[in-house]
Amino acid sequence: MRSVIQQLKIYFKELDKRIFFLSALFTALLVFVNYYFELNDWIFSLDKSLQYLSWYFVFLVAFSFSYLLLIPFQQRNLFKDPRFTLLLVIAPVLFAWKMAADIEFLFSESYAVNNYWNRVIYFPAKLLAIATGLFLIWRLFDKDQKYYGTDLRQFHPTPYFIMLLIMIPLIAAASTQPDFLSMYPKLKSIKSFLAVHDSPWYKLLYELSYGIDFVGIELFFRGFLVLAFIKWAGKDAILPMACFYCTIHFGKPLGECISSFFGGLILGVVTYHTRTILGGLIVHLGIAWLMEVGGYFGNAFFK
Repeated sequence: MRSVIQQLKIYFKELDKRIFFLSALFTALLVFVNYYFELNDWIFSLDKSLQYLSWYFVFLVAFSFSYLLLIPFQQRNLFKDPRFTLLLVIAPVLFAWKMAADIEFLFSESYAVNNYWNRVIYFPAKLLAIATGLFLIWRLFDKDQKYYGTDLRQFHPTPYFIMLLIMIPLIAAASTQPDFLSMYPKLKSIKSFLAVHDSPWYKLLYELSYGIDFVGIELFFRGFLVLAFIKWAGKDAILPMACFYCTIHFGKPLGECISSFFGGLILGVVTYHTRTILGGLIVHLGIAWLMEVGGYFGNAFFK
């Protein structure tokens, strides 16, 4: 754990405070616009093509803002390199697709059964698509390094389990709040299926599928957005990733959205130093499943 704390100290010591302040302020403005004007709900009310374009614009703005600040404050114009600009433009393409695309098959005439199996395959299917896209990018741009975040030589699991222990009381507190309980556990989305097929194996399969989504998130945000961009930006690749990462939480409770910015910074710093996403995956996946547990018990005792 001391190594992680030391990495964070070095990062914040070397960070350009002007760029950090303006980036944090801009991200806070995006959060305000989302929750005050219900931007997330409005985007999802659009047809699929407009959803995609809207998310692409939000993500591109959030991701590029900190990089643009490097021009006036550090006289570094990374956009002069067409490879950097191409990757910066491509990154929101992939995640806007993930946000807007539907993956649905007809498994049964029963709505409950069909809904369950489509939710089970939804996250693995999207992981496969994102991982394939990133693999092609890696082959074209970064095959001199290991596939984004898969270098395990500097991985030590202990600090990440300590982080999870620290999160338990915070998640327990959140599990008493109405906005949290309205969102979690995600298992409630298949309650019509479980009313007929109330087996722990069906619940376990759903939770495993739900957990797979975080593999794709860590691969994209910490693996790709940090490790593919450090050859141009160095440590300055972490802050744009955190701004982008915050915007994908616009449909979540406000506290979760705000904390995602700082959580993204921490996991980005760790990935920058270790070159692996496994530590971040342990934390992210652990928190996700703890929130499922918290939502289950919170709804049983506080709602």
